[in-house]
Amino acid sequence: MSEIVGIKFKNPGKLYYFSPKGETFKKGDGVIVQTAQGTEFGTVVLPNQEMDDADLKELKPVIRKATEADIARRNENFSKRKQAMSVAQKLANNRKLEMKFVDVDFSFDGTRVVFYFTSEHRIDFRDLVKEIANEFHMRIELRQIGVRDECKIKGGLGPCGRVCCCNDYMCDYGRVSIKMAKHQGLSLNPSKISGLCGRLMCCLYFEDQYYIDTLKFMPKVGSDIDTPKGRAKVDSVDMLRHTVVVKHMTGEESFEFNEYTLDELGITPVYPDCCGSCKVAEEEDSDEDGDVIPTDDED
Repeated sequence: MSEIVGIKFKNPGKLYYFSPKGETFKKGDGVIVQTAQGTEFGTVVLPNQEMDDADLKELKPVIRKATEADIARRNENFSKRKQAMSVAQKLANNRKLEMKFVDVDFSFDGTRVVFYFTSEHRIDFRDLVKEIANEFHMRIELRQIGVRDECKIKGGLGPCGRVCCCNDYMCDYGRVSIKMAKHQGLSLNPSKISGLCGRLMCCLYFEDQYYIDTLKFMPKVGSDIDTPKGRAKVDSVDMLRHTVVVKHMTGEESFEFNEYTLDELGITPVYPDCCGSCKVAEEEDSDEDGDVIPTDDED
C-alpha cells in the first residue's frame, strides 16, 4: 500500500496520483508538482489516502503546497489566455488559414504555451508556429481538436437543460452508437439525439446499460401477453416507469388500451448487481467512429 493524493490540472479533467511525501493535503489545496510537461500547478481533489500498489504506476512526489506567489502566477497565466487567442487568431487569419482557436494553456513555469484549435481540414501551421513564437518568445504547440473537445472546453446547456456532461464532470468520452438510441426508444431525428457539438449525446452511452438490462425482462412491442383482462398485444412500454400499454380486442373491429405495471403482469424486474455502465459492450453494427446520425428516413 502507498499513500497518495489525487490531483487535477483542469476541471473537468483526468485525475492523477502523486506521493504526498509525508505531508497532509486537504481537498481544494493548490499544489506544485513535476509532470512530463514540466512544473505545473494542480488542485487536490482526493486527500491523503492509502491505495494498493497494484493500481498505481510510479508515483512522482508533490513538490510543495502552493504559495500565494504560486497562486498569483497561476491566475496571471489564466488572465493572458484571451489576449493570446486573439493574437494567434489574427496571425492565422492573415495567412488565410481556416482554423478557429478555442483555448490556450500556459505552463506554470512560463516556458511553454499550447494553443487548441478546430478546423474542418488538416492545417499546415509550421510557419504560423514560428510567427506565434516570435510574439510570445516561448515554446509553442498547436493542437487540432474535434468538435466534442471544443464543446468540453466551452461548455453550455444541453437539450436536457443541464450543463453539458463533458464540461461538467466527464473525463473521457464513451463510444456512442445509434443503436443506443434505439435501445432507449428515442427518435432517430438528429436534432433530438444530438448535443451542442452536433454529435450523438454522451448521455446515451452511460444510460445504455440500464436499457439493455431492462429490455431483457420487458415484454416486446407487438408480442401477445397474458393480462388481468386476458390475452392482449403489447402496444408500448415505459422503460423508466416499468409499465406496459396493451391493446385489447373488444370486438371484430373494436379495441381498447390498458396500462399495467410489471407487478400486475406477474413480471419481476431482474438487474445484475452492477449496472455495468462503465463496461458497455461494443455494438456490432455501430459505425467505425461510433458516431453516425441517420437522416429522418433512415432506421
